[in-house]
Amino acid sequence: MLSRMLALAMLCLAGVVGCQSGPHQPPSTDDGSGPGSAQDLIVHNGTVVTFDDTDTIFEHGAVVIVEDSIARVGSAEELLAEFPDARRIDARGGLVLPGLINAHTHVPMVLFRGFADDLELMDWLQNHIFPAEAELVDEEFVRWGTRLACLEMLRGGTTTFADMYYYEDVVAEEADRCGMRAVVGETLLDFPAPDNKTWGEGVAYMRNFAARWRDHPRITPAVAPHASYTVSAEHLIEAHQLAEELDLPLLIHLAEDRAEVDQIVEQTGSTPVEYLFDLEILSPRMLAAHVVWPTEAEIGLLASNGVGVAHCPQSNMKVAAGVAPVPAMIAAGVDVGIGTDGAASNNDLNLWEEIDTAAKLHKVTAMDPTILNARQALRMATIDGARALGLESVIGSLVVGKRADLIIVGTDSFHQQPHYSPYSLLTYSTKSADVATVIVDGRVVVENGRVLTLDIDEVLDKAWEYREQIAGLNR
Repeated sequence: MLSRMLALAMLCLAGVVGCQSGPHQPPSTDDGSGPGSAQDLIVHNGTVVTFDDTDTIFEHGAVVIVEDSIARVGSAEELLAEFPDARRIDARGGLVLPGLINAHTHVPMVLFRGFADDLELMDWLQNHIFPAEAELVDEEFVRWGTRLACLEMLRGGTTTFADMYYYEDVVAEEADRCGMRAVVGETLLDFPAPDNKTWGEGVAYMRNFAARWRDHPRITPAVAPHASYTVSAEHLIEAHQLAEELDLPLLIHLAEDRAEVDQIVEQTGSTPVEYLFDLEILSPRMLAAHVVWPTEAEIGLLASNGVGVAHCPQSNMKVAAGVAPVPAMIAAGVDVGIGTDGAASNNDLNLWEEIDTAAKLHKVTAMDPTILNARQALRMATIDGARALGLESVIGSLVVGKRADLIIVGTDSFHQQPHYSPYSLLTYSTKSADVATVIVDGRVVVENGRVLTLDIDEVLDKAWEYREQIAGLNR
């Protein structure tokens, strides 16, 4: 019980769960209506950072939400007069911006947080994670891991995530239940997985999974062959054809570390991106995670074939995979989003840390402080992440007609004083605990720093039950 109480207190301090005290007052609704409803709203009294085509900022701005979409963005004075009957949410001088997009993660793996640290990637994966998953991962593991991950992500302002794991039907159910938006990729492997023991079973599962979720307003099913070193050429082609047939995204790990590159070169004579190009499966529906070791020619192939990339700087650093050439990819025209990877290799789902790390990592690697600025780093977690996922017409910027996924960030915490630029403040100073309100599809899902769609105590109690099981594994 004491361990559980200490864990709750630490999560509170980290901003994962709501606290009763803090350095700033979060935004609040002006009327007495209940939280979580999907009625027309106007978010006002804040600086609106749109991330539209010209990066428009409204210093005294407002966003009008009608049902699930953005109806107007502009001057608060004008919009309050135009929509006098809308429910009001007072941003209290904070920043209003699009919800963050986690372009690559494995959400149920949050239950493995800290289980096997400080190891090389292939050792970590093949000798620790795969065996632990084979022993413990089932539908209930995935269900409770997803709930814990959604709690953490929502509290930190992430409204959309792209997932690759097992039992993705359950991940989709829980993301829907929590009110999040998600691209959920069912992992396909050439060896037995926790959910499907053969490739054929995995494909059959994928078809049923896609049929169930394809018309959902917030859930996008995806085909997810794990990687070129765990899936044969024949099956990579089949996965691509399945994604084409079902008109779905395709998620894959690609060029993640030197061991992978060396293995693919030895087996095929080509580097990983060239190998997929030779198989004719590079396409705009592909989101490639990590992409740490592409050659200059391969970057050109990614750009010319419209492949999106998910950059995971902290995970890549932790397993010493290397530093992805993100500035070069962006310069070549590749859409690059930002992801956390799973919490087993990071060890959190905090996109604010990833944004800050990405901006600084590439400065020091290039020895050039201008190479990736604060605005560009934030775009990777918003509109550029949406482009990488093929969702730029739906989310990623505060533009009329897009879905109403937005967050309010308080700006009067001690660590934010003083501030001059919204981009600098958000990239280099903001923490998850500064996020006060989260709206997805026009529905308030976090209010006054409190997640409304999950029972926090229930989720944390279950996480500690799994902790006892995981701690007992023979490492």
